[in-house]
Amino acid sequence: MNVADSRPPLVQSGISELPLWRRGKVRDVYDLGDRLLIVTTDRISAFDVVLPTPIPDKGRVLTQLSLFWFDLLKDLVPNHIDRSGKPVPSLEGHARDLEGRSMIVTRTDPLPVECVVRGYVAGSAWKDYRATGAVCGIALPPGLQESDRLEEPLFTPSTKADEGHDENISFERMAAIVGPDRAEELRSLSLALYSRARAHSEARGIILADTKLEFGIHDGRLMWIDEAFTPDSTRFWPKDAYMPGRPQPSFDKQYVRDYLESIAWDKRPPAPPLPAEVVARTREKYVEAHARLTGRELATLPAAGAGTPR
Repeated sequence: MNVADSRPPLVQSGISELPLWRRGKVRDVYDLGDRLLIVTTDRISAFDVVLPTPIPDKGRVLTQLSLFWFDLLKDLVPNHIDRSGKPVPSLEGHARDLEGRSMIVTRTDPLPVECVVRGYVAGSAWKDYRATGAVCGIALPPGLQESDRLEEPLFTPSTKADEGHDENISFERMAAIVGPDRAEELRSLSLALYSRARAHSEARGIILADTKLEFGIHDGRLMWIDEAFTPDSTRFWPKDAYMPGRPQPSFDKQYVRDYLESIAWDKRPPAPPLPAEVVARTREKYVEAHARLTGRELATLPAAGAGTPR
């Protein structure tokens, strides 16, 4: 798909017929009672600030990649995708905004932690290692280089902040928050999901360096929720360009972060607009990641709630 094929970006959805449950940095979530409608817009955030410039098709990439991974890995853990097929009549006039970027999900009680898995020493992990010789308090061998692959992936949970920065926490603190048995379950599942997703990605020429996963509880059962191995939640690198000892080219929003660092923005709102070339290149990276990982082009899927579960 060429940049010229891109649709106009969706900055904000507006479904007046439904109560808005929350508007996050990227997703607009509507209340359907025992279900939720998630509309993934083309907003992009960096350093916890939503930028004024959207990335066309970004929401479609995030939605369709998440649906792909939720389906591929459903044998490991249930996910929140609603497959009842119950239509939502009030969505009939909003197909243009919803096609390919919406999903109806089971409402869960989200756990107040994020499950981070790191397979490489990159980003904040590299800064932590250089300063302390450890990552999130977990000691690592001396002499590692930036972007080195870890012998065993690390599970490094964090708090989940609605505003501001998440805070890295120890496994022991996580266990105090969610309970020791649940904490063990989350660690085991997160590492298993990462392992399977990493193997799939590497077979398609992409290194899955690290990721963030979220879970919720429904009827006492753990469910994988939110998004699944997308360029917003995951660090993706092209395998053929991988070289330890330096930062890696990426398929995620690191390209946007690097641009913002280059102009010495103070990382406080309001954020500066993105130049057209940064927007176009970022879109290309997101779309290419989707194509490589799924083997498909972006689709114009029926709008969620049209009678087909999405």
